Amino acid sequence: MIEFVNVSKQFEDAGNVALENASFKIENGEFVFLVGSSGSGKTTITKLMMRERNVTEGQILLDGIDITKIPDNEIPYLRRKMGVVFQDFRLLEDRTVYENVEFAMRIVGASRREIRKRVPEVLNEVGLNYKAKMYPRQLSGGEQQRVALARALVNHPVILVADEPTGNLNPEAALEVMEVFAEINRMGTTIIMATHAKDIVDMMKKRVIEIKDGRIIRDEVGGEYNEAIEA
Repeated sequence: MIEFVNVSKQFEDAGNVALENASFKIENGEFVFLVGSSGSGKTTITKLMMRERNVTEGQILLDGIDITKIPDNEIPYLRRKMGVVFQDFRLLEDRTVYENVEFAMRIVGASRREIRKRVPEVLNEVGLNYKAKMYPRQLSGGEQQRVALARALVNHPVILVADEPTGNLNPEAALEVMEVFAEINRMGTTIIMATHAKDIVDMMKKRVIEIKDGRIIRDEVGGEYNEAIEA
């Protein structure tokens, strides 16, 4: 469970407010969309979760621990609890699909035995086990995003944070990727996704948290994308 308690964040350089007095709680196993126009505060929320930034005021509790107060040397251990998927894939172009996913396990010190067991498992989960020896340039955009998703999942995160994961995909590929996200959520992983994808939000009917000018203006279970939002 992750909880924001009266969280505010100001930009250090200009003093502008990126997030103001935000409070919400996301239970284990939930699927939550963060929606709002560009610059509304969605990405700030995800970066605060990962401690890429820290709060100006308030608390962020992960399973009861205030992550805003943990020392810098504990941040890598925090991030091992979370997987992250970006819009632009961020794959290593000179490594195969298998090696891209394997790399995420190597940096946390996994054994060769663990890697040999886990990497095929997670590639199978995203439907790409048969492309393990291919390189990113040989894959479609949707396939590359599924590799990125496998990499984010390989170390068994309790929370998966996705920032515009379908932004660079055509509608068909976006739907395929969202089907994988939905299956991962059914298996118990908490998913928090910042997105502008109205069709996907409306179709999936998950919890929707809407942010405008750094403030949470709507928190709705089974919600839809707000037509008034300007992407």
